[in-house]
Amino acid sequence: MQQYHEEGIQRLISDPRTMIGLSDGGAHVNMLCDAGYCTYLLGTWVRERQAMTLENAIRRITSEPADFFGIKDRGRLKVGLPADVAIFDERKIGSAKRARMQHDLPGGGRRLVMPAEGVEYTIVNGDILYEHGHHSGYLPGQVLRSGA
Repeated sequence: MQQYHEEGIQRLISDPRTMIGLSDGGAHVNMLCDAGYCTYLLGTWVRERQAMTLENAIRRITSEPADFFGIKDRGRLKVGLPADVAIFDERKIGSAKRARMQHDLPGGGRRLVMPAEGVEYTIVNGDILYEHGHHSGYLPGQVLRSGA
């Protein structure tokens, strides 16, 4: 269910029966882009509106979905588990409410993008993927499957 009325969003994101996440694989990249939901949650609903604590929001978008989908070695920082980490500045984290159009697909095709603000590092399997907005060129990730 998608929620367009902001007065209902706080109730949805605070309800433990609601999974915060996406189900869109990007098949319609020029019509819809909700890729910024995590940074929007942290910037708008945590920092600006104080609808929940930072710790609770991080749990809602990391360990909670990992546990739900049976991905046992992701979603938390723990010795022996792969180190997948986003390091951000909590004073700057966020993304726009609406995506912007970018014309960078083959043949001049367009797509919507949702740039994140305030993310300093993205680390996958312990290796730096992004540092201050610049990709390292390294691709250590893998497709994860449900453990259920």
